Order: sequence, then structure tokens, then C-alpha cells
Amino acid sequence: MIPEVVQTIPLQYYIYLATALFVIGIVGVLTRRNAIIIFMSVELMLNAVNLLLIAFSVYRSDPNGQVFVFFIMAVAAAEVAIGLALIVMIYRNVRSLDIGLLNKLKW
Repeated sequence: MIPEVVQTIPLQYYIYLATALFVIGIVGVLTRRNAIIIFMSVELMLNAVNLLLIAFSVYRSDPNGQVFVFFIMAVAAAEVAIGLALIVMIYRNVRSLDIGLLNKLKW
């Protein structure tokens, strides 16, 4: 059973919105040099995938997509905890969040 709110919006609109969010995330990862902005762009891409999974799950009346979203959110929460800890440690050592200054981590 599809909720009435979801029925009023065509599936193509969800696809367009998720595509736009994912493209914005890719552009953010590829063009920005600040680690926090890159981190937020990755989260934006994960949320775009979540939106598509929920939309297809609701339209197909299949709860498997919602289960996948739950796992993606759990992994994203762990990623945020570890990623922010790494960013804080990098900032304490380098005093900058510019990823161009992190070439010391290569070797």
C-alpha cells in the first residue's frame, strides 16, 4: 500500500531529485579542497541513494529497500564518527583543513 503523499508525486520526480543531489555531491567532492565540505558532499551522495531506495521501495511495495536504507544510515553514522575524529586530528596537527596540505600522509 502506497501512502497518499507518495502517490501524488510521480516516481520520475524522485529520480530527478536524487540525480541532482548526487551530482551536487560529486561536484563537491571533486572541486572543493576543504575536508569538511568533501565530507558533507559524500553524505549528500549517500542521502541521494537513500532517497531512491525509499522511492522504489514504496512504489514497488517491497520493504527490502527500506532495510538497505537502514544499513546505509548505520554505516554513514559510523563514517561520520570516524571521519570527524580524523578531521579533528588532522586539524590539530596541520592547523588547516585543506586537503592539498595533506601530501605528507603519502609516505
